[in-house]
Amino acid sequence: MDPNLKLSSYDYFLPPELIAQNPVTPRDSSRLLVVKPEGVVDHQIFANLPDLLSPGDLLVLNNTRVIPARLYGKKSTGAMVEVLLVEEKSPLCWLALVKPGKRFGLGAQIIFEDEVTGDYLTATVIDKDEATGGRILQFSAPKGLSFWDLLERLGNIPFPPYVTESEALPSQYQTIYAEKQGAIAAPTAGLHFTEDVFNSLAQKQVAIAHITLHVGIGTFRPVEVEDILNHEMHQEWIEVDKVTIDKIKETKSRGGRVISVGTTVVRALEGTFAHHNGLMPYRGKTDLFIYPGYDFKVIDGLITNFHLPKSSLLMLVGALIGRERLLSIYQGAIEEKYRFYSFGDAMFIEPKRGLNN
Repeated sequence: MDPNLKLSSYDYFLPPELIAQNPVTPRDSSRLLVVKPEGVVDHQIFANLPDLLSPGDLLVLNNTRVIPARLYGKKSTGAMVEVLLVEEKSPLCWLALVKPGKRFGLGAQIIFEDEVTGDYLTATVIDKDEATGGRILQFSAPKGLSFWDLLERLGNIPFPPYVTESEALPSQYQTIYAEKQGAIAAPTAGLHFTEDVFNSLAQKQVAIAHITLHVGIGTFRPVEVEDILNHEMHQEWIEVDKVTIDKIKETKSRGGRVISVGTTVVRALEGTFAHHNGLMPYRGKTDLFIYPGYDFKVIDGLITNFHLPKSSLLMLVGALIGRERLLSIYQGAIEEKYRFYSFGDAMFIEPKRGLNN
């Protein structure tokens, strides 16, 4: 079998102490590993990103906002329950992961209460979801109270499962440009951006555009099949509007580069292209799986954090620069004590000129 198609080919050992538990302050003081087209690796800090870009380049960012998706409630028996909202199916109806979940049959109820005000939300199990092992919950709020307002009060921002000893504030797990609520995890490549960085980008005449991809449970679901061609991607909701499509077309027509800020943007842009077989606005779901051998249609370069072993995100980055080269770069980053994963440092994979133009 082609090594690029074997799950075991995407494994590496990361010393646990390199899993970042807290973000750096300020955000743009994180380290930036720059992968140049000619194979050279350079070590910078994120604040220097504007110096690495050219006038006329376009950065595309994901403006999704992380919701307080983790809730703690009680069954009618008084037993404690933990719920992670995964995806809004319809107004007040959510796919959720429930712990402990085995005894949550149809009709089971959970109450989430604000102990200070007495305000509460009620959730009723109306279905099961075989794909995730989750439950479909129908929420109800007391008359005159908003579900979203109550969720802000009752819910908690869900840090990733490998962030176990964090002192980070919930606001530190949001990008400063987060706008459209719906994600259960942050688009972490964007966490490094500050107003100073954006001001410098504007002075450099680097353009900005946005997409929306609500990061879902698939981000944390490992690939579990050795032949990765048998892996089924979890669908995620995306929106790429006409303004962004027009900016991409204009950038490419001028010979500029389209730089994706994060793997979520890659999936949104490439997923949109795949849906239409061309660059057109799209609002819907994507389950695009990108791995080595993929022919990129839209993006020219990528800013991204360091990803987990055997993850679909690692495979996506490997598709851009090659699996063996990527793993070699990761090994070098480990030796240089880079900080990994959501609160960690970043990479900038500079594109070769003319990659997609």
